[in-house]
Order: sequence, then C-alpha cells, then structure tokens
Amino acid sequence: MTRVAVLKGGRSLERQVSLASGARVEDSLERLGHEVVAIDVGTDLVARLHEARPDVAFVALHGRGGEDGTVQELLEVLEIPYTGSAVHACVRCSDKVLAKHALRDGGLPTPDWVLLGEIALHELGAGEALPGIEQRLGFPLVVKPVSQGSSLGVKFARSAAELPTALVAALSYGTRVLLERYVAGRELAVSLLAGGGGGAPALALPIVEAVPQGPEFYDFAARYDIGRTEFVCPAVLEPDVAERAREIALAAWELLSCRGFARVDMILGPDGPIVLEINPIPGLTETSLFPQAADAAGLGFDEVVERVLADALARSSAAVR
Repeated sequence: MTRVAVLKGGRSLERQVSLASGARVEDSLERLGHEVVAIDVGTDLVARLHEARPDVAFVALHGRGGEDGTVQELLEVLEIPYTGSAVHACVRCSDKVLAKHALRDGGLPTPDWVLLGEIALHELGAGEALPGIEQRLGFPLVVKPVSQGSSLGVKFARSAAELPTALVAALSYGTRVLLERYVAGRELAVSLLAGGGGGAPALALPIVEAVPQGPEFYDFAARYDIGRTEFVCPAVLEPDVAERAREIALAAWELLSCRGFARVDMILGPDGPIVLEINPIPGLTETSLFPQAADAAGLGFDEVVERVLADALARSSAAVR
C-alpha cells in the first residue's frame, strides 16, 4: 500500500476545478487500495506534509501555485516524489510566452503573438504601438493572461475599438497579457499519458474536439458547465490530420520535458494543427477532456491514476539509484 497525499484546492482562481479533480483522484486511489491523505493546500501545507509523511504526492492543483512549478519546487525541497511534470517543465508550460518561444524555437506551429504588460502600457507608452500591433497581427485578436489556465480571462477583440476593453479585462488576471493572432478553425485537444514503464514513450490518447454550443469561444463557462459544449471523441478527422496532431503533441511533450500526463490544446486551421498551449496538469473533472480521451482509448479513470502514480514512483526510484 502506498501512502498518497492528494494536493488539491489551493487559492488560485481554478480552486473549484482543482477540488473536483482532487476528489475524483482520491476516490480512485482508495479503490486501488492506496492510503489517501487529502490536503486542501494552504499556508499549513508544509506542516501537513510533515505530519502525513506521504510516499508520494498526487498534484491535482490547477493554476498559480499548482502547475507553475511552485508546489513542485517545494516538494523537491521536502524530498517528496510527486506526479506530473518537474519544476522546469511546469514553469515553461504555465507561462504561455515561454511555452510559445520554446515551440517556435523547436519548429512547432503556434500563432504569432505580442506580449504586453502593465509596465509597457502604463510606463512605456505601449498604447501608441497598438497600430503597429494591428499591422503585425491583424484583427480579430485573442487576448489572454500569460499565466492563467482553464480559459480564464480570455477575451476576443474584433477591432481596434474593442482592444482596450479586452486588455483591461485580461490584465485583471495578471500583469502580462498575450495578444495572439486569431486562427479560425476547430478546437482540438490531444491528451498525453506516460508510457507503461521501462522508458516507454508517452501515449497520445484519442483526440477530443470541443464544439461550444452558444458562446463564440470556448471560455471558462463553456468548459465546465454541462451542456455548454459538445465534446466529440474521437474527433472526426482525416487520418493524416489526426496523425499530424498527435505528432505535434508528442513533440511538444518532449520539447517541454513533460512527464506523467499533459494536454496539448490546438486549433485545426487552414494550414493544419497549430498549438495554442500545453497544460502540465490537465483537469480530471467529469467534464474535463483528459478523462474523456482516456475513456475513448479504453482506459478507465482508475487505470489513468495508477499509471500517473506509477510514473512518479518510477522516476523517484531512478533518481535514487
């Protein structure tokens, strides 16, 4: 029996999603026969970990503090093995700009972008550069916080007149904002799961297509409110397109050094699949895309949890050797 601390909740804007993910993981671990210690992450985290003395931590935290390398760094200091990607991968994946630079440098497709921050806008007169941004990226634009997940703060600017409002809204979630060229197309997600041990490569699960049933974009509400989005899994794609999407997702996984599990969000545009972002700790709720993809692959939720856990323990054992 393995003693597993499930880290969930936290204080990020994705707290409720994390609580739901963590609860499902706890139920699964108990069914699998593990001893579970549920921890709603707060200022007493270190004390609770010292008290629990877990063999491994299952990180079900989303958003800031959870998938940006913060809790991973702390767990390494405490010498507690943990699920999912390591510190450096979480840092790069959770920062959309760092991730996009890595993708571009690695030759993987991602929409063109411009980074703006509060300092640039308020102290350097970046507002005067907006006509140049329009010329470079065109409209419409997708405006999103650099460090949020679950589509939080994502806004759409159809014209220069709508851009200031979108910027203000996105900046309410952080100090830096990504202006991204809008690519019309189908919204795809490729979930990736660690290999079955022995250095086996990651498995690309069946592709999920998200089809919003109302909002023009796949926003936070559309993602988590039942009935707001239709999910098609496996997505109905030409075989060569599906294979290309899987190849790109696996390349992104390796490029950013992801481990355990992850999800690569894409747009299928006129020129093929193009990466929007990489999620190092994808949601595990009832409406999350990762469990849907696993189910389509014939993998039950318990098998996914056990595989992610086994990957963490195997990497810990290898590090000790």
